[in-house]
Amino acid sequence: MLNNLSGTDLAIILVSIIISMTIHEVMHGFVAHLLGDTTAKDAGRLTLNPLKHIDLYTTIILPMVLIALGVFPIFAAKPVPFNPDRVKHEEYGVALVGIAGPLTNLFLAILAGIIFRIFGIGLGEFMYNAVQLFAFVNVAFFIFNMIPFPPLDGSRLLYAFAPEPVQEVMMRIESMGFISVLIFIFIIFEFASGLITNVEQSLLNFIL
Repeated sequence: MLNNLSGTDLAIILVSIIISMTIHEVMHGFVAHLLGDTTAKDAGRLTLNPLKHIDLYTTIILPMVLIALGVFPIFAAKPVPFNPDRVKHEEYGVALVGIAGPLTNLFLAILAGIIFRIFGIGLGEFMYNAVQLFAFVNVAFFIFNMIPFPPLDGSRLLYAFAPEPVQEVMMRIESMGFISVLIFIFIIFEFASGLITNVEQSLLNFIL
């Protein structure tokens, strides 16, 4: 799907990234709020204003460059703040906060797929293409963020059920901050990108 993208396609993907990332981040904060933590609300992050969630480099420039190069895009926004100590149900509550964003992206992809299946080419050429690209962006969000490597969202789910020694290793990795992200992108992701791309394409084909 990333081959021979036009300028219009890239514009559609950019808009899809902004919309999807914004809803993703809001849902993290919303679920945290439901579980008793008002940190995101107090910080003004329970809003659909994308300017509150977008990081110029990691949300827009990085994924657009990767997409233009025809490789699996990596997305990142400004993380929504939350206080794990204020979230109900301890690690399980934190896990719910973590997976709320990716599951929202999966829902958006499925919704796009339903529209695509019902209306098909009747959407018109532009919308037909836009719905497919919107689904692609959200599938990419879902799969990438569910990878159980700190600080990605999927690590919250793994942490809730992992034995204590594994939890300690995960805490050490996350404490490295942005360095852990670089390790993932340039080392781990390099070996797993083929598998991730195949899973993404299979899920996208199923949805559409």
